[in-house]
Amino acid sequence: MRINKYYLAAFTAFVIWGFFSLALKPIHNYPSLDILFYRVFLSVVLISAINLFLRRDVLKKDWNNFKKQSQSDKNKIIRVNVGGGMLLTANWFIFIYVMNHISVKAASFAYLVCPILTTVLAFLILKEKLSKWQWIAVGISVSGCVLLSFNSFADIFYSLIVALTYAFYLISQRKNTEVDKFVGLNIQILTAGLIILPFFPSFSGPVPVESLFYICLIFIVVLFTIIPLFLNLYALKGVNSSTVGIMLYINPILNFLLAVFYYKEEVTEIQMISYSLILISIIVFNEKLIFNRKLKENRVTD
Repeated sequence: MRINKYYLAAFTAFVIWGFFSLALKPIHNYPSLDILFYRVFLSVVLISAINLFLRRDVLKKDWNNFKKQSQSDKNKIIRVNVGGGMLLTANWFIFIYVMNHISVKAASFAYLVCPILTTVLAFLILKEKLSKWQWIAVGISVSGCVLLSFNSFADIFYSLIVALTYAFYLISQRKNTEVDKFVGLNIQILTAGLIILPFFPSFSGPVPVESLFYICLIFIVVLFTIIPLFLNLYALKGVNSSTVGIMLYINPILNFLLAVFYYKEEVTEIQMISYSLILISIIVFNEKLIFNRKLKENRVTD
């Protein structure tokens, strides 16, 4: 099995996100909006500092390249990057709303629906071709999600909204090729920060004083925000949106394993069957790569 650097980047990003609960659980008593505010603001500071002080040459190169573009191309670059930041903000905000006001189950289910939506939307919008085996994988993952949706059909509507925002984000970034990925991520996070800034005075709680909050926040920002988002964008340079989308399943599968084996939460037979089907769908979707078959369509070169 030969895994190129783009597959590895996508795989690593979702493995990292799968352990997000380890940094989030210790500060679960803090309001979700406060965690979001500080997460975004600290991300803006760190990523901007890295680009301004350590990657100034890359910034100048991108700026000079931007000035040389036609007005239509400039508008496209702005639209893709600022729009990406708006989609990220919408995804985070709606996810927190669903988590706090609808149900945790609906919020979790959103990231099981997202890979299916991303794959189908990439096929419809980007005209990405899927093999017979990949369509079979989509069918298997749909079956797993349908099983998990039993007794919570009303939650599906809210789950779809959360899932759609991230699916559209992945698809939009597939065409984001004119700007360095880390610079593009900076623009997107900065956009998110500017959007939520007006809400901070009214909706934030008291300034946290516990050192535990800031220790966990640093891990959340560096390890669970900047690094995986960058890896996600980098992966889209070399693999299809549908492939990155289906790898999203790595995240909930790891969450499920942590819930069972680390947090000792109860698990039902339907949940075991559903997550097993989702794991099988990942293997089937990537069967060419896993079983070292020659890629005949959409082959990626390093």
